[in-house]
Amino acid sequence: MLELINVSFQVESEGKGKEIVRDVSLTVPDRKLIVITGPNGGGKSTLAKLIAGIEKPTGGSIRLDGEDITDRNVTERARLGISYAFQQPVRFKGIRVLDLIRIAAGKTLSVADACEYLSSVGLCARDYMDREVNASLSGGELKRIEIATVLARHARLSVFDEPEAGIDLWSFRNLIDVFRNMRETIEDSSILIISHQERILAIADEIIVIKDGRVEKQGRREDVYPFLDADSAEKLTCEGGIRAMGKGGEAE
Repeated sequence: MLELINVSFQVESEGKGKEIVRDVSLTVPDRKLIVITGPNGGGKSTLAKLIAGIEKPTGGSIRLDGEDITDRNVTERARLGISYAFQQPVRFKGIRVLDLIRIAAGKTLSVADACEYLSSVGLCARDYMDREVNASLSGGELKRIEIATVLARHARLSVFDEPEAGIDLWSFRNLIDVFRNMRETIEDSSILIISHQERILAIADEIIVIKDGRVEKQGRREDVYPFLDADSAEKLTCEGGIRAMGKGGEAE
């Protein structure tokens, strides 16, 4: 279980302190899918980076299963079981996709096992296994490969920062199934997703709304979801905005 206790994050701007995250307290229970949503610029991605250890809080504390990890860096938190998927995935030169998945898993996976992770995110393993993780991959391909590495880690807490960014509608639909499967099959783990897409919100166990750096609403999906405003929940559109997905998840 992850706990944030009165967490704040402040940066210097024009000689003054600017609070990005303000006195946030929340809990991410085991085996739950939690979605953090809210208006753009409200502090959602910063909060995710604080959890992953990419940024360090300027106030408050963060605990994982009762252990204070506030001062642990990103590498130490990864070893403790916190996995983070960037909104814009990092590109690695000279590393094959197969090698990247093996590194994420922390062991020498068989090709068949690695193929399973790629297939789960909608990629044909034969086409990608020996490709380098560099500029030869599109943004959508890179995003899906990064999600495959998160799956390979079997982390205690998997944090996804706007996983829908840069992928097509078919991939997004497949991604929803990936999240559902993670929640149902990985024991003693939890998933935290930063998103304001309706279909991701619709599969959450709990929703946390962040606005102006603070927790505005928090609770079970059925208690929070019906009252989200347009700034917090958006429909996912295809390229060109031709079709959109409604609250039921079907194309309109």
